Amino acid sequence: MFDYKLLAALAAVVEQAGFDRAAQVLGLSQSAVSQRIKLLEARVGQPVLVRATPPTPTEIGRRLLNHVQQVRLLERDLQGQVPALDEAATPERLRIALNADSLATWWAAAVGGFCARQRLLLELVVEDQEVGLKRMRAG
Repeated sequence: MFDYKLLAALAAVVEQAGFDRAAQVLGLSQSAVSQRIKLLEARVGQPVLVRATPPTPTEIGRRLLNHVQQVRLLERDLQGQVPALDEAATPERLRIALNADSLATWWAAAVGGFCARQRLLLELVVEDQEVGLKRMRAG
């Protein structure tokens, strides 16, 4: 099975003509993109890029890029047929720290409807009130 994060890194490097721009597009550091390419090369057992300016795919790299492009097209077609798969329909995530007493008593009733209407998925971090307050102040 393919790790599509690795394949996305390969596609971004080729499409953006470099590691720096690929990193910006993917929201990663240049080092992280480079590590993904190295891991992909380790998994396929050979280089996937010729490291030149701009980087160009090797034969196996071209095959992998072709696969990524086909998967993207299939996903785009499927999104049109199954609206629930549309990325825009994916709920936003927000991490919230709160204490156990609030969670056990009033929290769910207070925010449940709002989260459903706004398509917001909360990641709850249950902590002691003082610890949570310290973390919020620290950023």
